[in-house]
Amino acid sequence: MVSGRVQGVFFRDFTKSNANSLGLTGWVRNLRGGCVEALAEGEKEDIEKLIQQLKVGPPAARVWEVKVEWEEWKGKFSDFRIRWF
Repeated sequence: MVSGRVQGVFFRDFTKSNANSLGLTGWVRNLRGGCVEALAEGEKEDIEKLIQQLKVGPPAARVWEVKVEWEEWKGKFSDFRIRWF
């Protein structure tokens, strides 16, 4: 969960691009409260790299906080997508 000025600044596209470059699968979406939520599957090292990238975000974003919850890998996704509410 990413909070801050993260909607309307290409944050979802930034997340998808970085996840794809790391070979991760999953999704990213805007939430009605102004946050961005993402779920990523892949190697832990690659997910940690994505988390570091999300803490910075694209140039127009202002990230205040990134909350991370680790879960067991489920292998549910074949690619990384942008989802809508």
